[in-house]
Amino acid sequence: MTTKPKAVVLLSGGMDSCVTAAMARTTHDVALLHASYGQRTERRERQSFEAMADFWGARQRLLVRLDHLAQIGGSALTDHRIAVPEDGHAIAPAHTAIPITYVPFRNAHLLSVAVSWAEVLGATAVFIGAVAEDSSGYPDCRPEYYRAFQEVVRVGTKPDTRIEIATPVISMKKSEIVQQGIALGAPLHLTWSCYQFEDQACGTCDSCRLRLLAFAQTGHTDPLPYRARVER
Repeated sequence: MTTKPKAVVLLSGGMDSCVTAAMARTTHDVALLHASYGQRTERRERQSFEAMADFWGARQRLLVRLDHLAQIGGSALTDHRIAVPEDGHAIAPAHTAIPITYVPFRNAHLLSVAVSWAEVLGATAVFIGAVAEDSSGYPDCRPEYYRAFQEVVRVGTKPDTRIEIATPVISMKKSEIVQQGIALGAPLHLTWSCYQFEDQACGTCDSCRLRLLAFAQTGHTDPLPYRARVER
């Protein structure tokens, strides 16, 4: 009997990380990590994380808080004074061309926690569900970002540590992620993507729109409850 190598999977509660976890489970013994950072829907995202971890019978799971990201602010996800755009174009002023829902350098904080835990567990990989092409344009979702972080891991851990930063969905379209999730039996019905609400998804923020469009393109119906369904 072959023992699978250990991996830490960052599981936000959203669709991309859910499918990433499902993919990781085919090759690794996964430990699931969830971070709350003061985002608007943190309670609902944690609920999704717990439900997915239970669904898979995950024995190792870690919940952490990164409240300093909310204290720093600068994002519509963590600062309630900044409205979440509902026009399908969550872009900040033209000189930056970065969505106002971008949480400054968030993924570096998430990866740092994951790598620390992975090193303690003796894991050989950290999986993160970053998506480049169909995401909202976040700079910390680009392939070159993860190549650079891989070098940070190499020089910043013990000499005998070997941890790969794995981004299996980074080049996929959202519709391909949905298809992959369905093929793997991933619990997409347990995920949460809305930037704004915790009872019913708004259906109008960028995250909801991208998700609804992806399901529509695959010919499947998104199982989540929505206040409005904008599939474009």
